[in-house]
Order: sequence, then structure tokens, then C-alpha cells
Amino acid sequence: MGNNVWNRFAPIYESAMKSQKNIYDYLYKQISLAVAGKCVLELGTGPGMIAKHIANNAESVVATDYAPKMIETAKKGFVPSNVRFEIADATDLPYADNSFDIVVIASALHIIPNPEVALSEISRVLRREGTLIAPNYIFNGKKNLWQRILSLVGIKFAHEWTADQYASFLHTNGWEIKKSEIVNGRIDLMYVECRRSL
Repeated sequence: MGNNVWNRFAPIYESAMKSQKNIYDYLYKQISLAVAGKCVLELGTGPGMIAKHIANNAESVVATDYAPKMIETAKKGFVPSNVRFEIADATDLPYADNSFDIVVIASALHIIPNPEVALSEISRVLRREGTLIAPNYIFNGKKNLWQRILSLVGIKFAHEWTADQYASFLHTNGWEIKKSEIVNGRIDLMYVECRRSL
């Protein structure tokens, strides 16, 4: 899926996600706890909702998206002084090896055609003892009404993992899940915090 869809969706993304308020409230709380005092890279920031909410806890946040309009939207309104918004592709990051303590990629791996490439890039830029926070939507094999609505506006998923399939995908690509929880919503979310497998 090209970034044209996300460029079009950028102005209304935050409003559309209000239907998933319980999921976002959960993410803000859990990620804020995990990033305390850390240098954070967020991939797929969209309009910057997570980056802005976790900034008070983090040392610094570089929040990226590959859709220019999403970054343009993210820069509107109040931006904490320790947050920097940049255009970047999760599968080809412009950052040096071992640059960040934590990488956050929330609800984005399932829309990337080759998510294993993104995980490889994350591993490269993450410091040795760093944490990957990769909450992702999970599916049960049947499209619900919300998924059908998203499809109608051009948002399609490259991968529709179940919880077990998502955990297996992470493990196969070198990540060990240290924390996991299912959060129910219009589309359920699997929250995970991972470390590199030894």
C-alpha cells in the first residue's frame, strides 16, 4: 500500500481513532512506563498521538512516518520540546547503528508488505539491551464491520495475524516477547514488549 492512502487519511486519522479510545489510553499508559528516561524512536507515528503522549516520560523521541502528510499533521498543535518529527521508511532507516534505547512501532507491522525487513532495521538501530514495543492489531479470520469500512476507504492489511501467528512471526525474526497482553477493541490489539533473542 503506497503512502497516498495515508496522506489522504492524515487529517482525519486522530478523529477516526477515537473509536479505539480504550486501546490508545492503554498504549499511552504502558508505553509511557516503558520509555522512562530513554531515547525513543517511533515508527509509523501517524499524526503523532503516541509520541506526544509519551514525551513527558522519555528523554527524547524521534517520531517518524513514511507519509509526508502524516508528519505535516503531527507537527500541528503543541509539540513537546523533546519530540522531533521526521519522514522515514521503517524498512530503510536513516539512523546509525545502536542509536536508540527503545523502538516503538504501534499498529504498523501488519500494513508493511515485508515486515521482517522493518524488524531487521529495528534490530540494527536499537542498542544491545534495547526494547522493541510492537503492539499490533490481531485478527480471527473473519472480517468485522470495522475492517470492511477500512477496506472501503482504501486501508488494507498486508498481514492478518492471529495472536499466535504474530508471536510466532516475532520469534522467527529474532525477538523474544517479555510482556504481552490482548486489549479488546473494534479490532483487538496485542501489546508486546520484546528483546532480541539470545
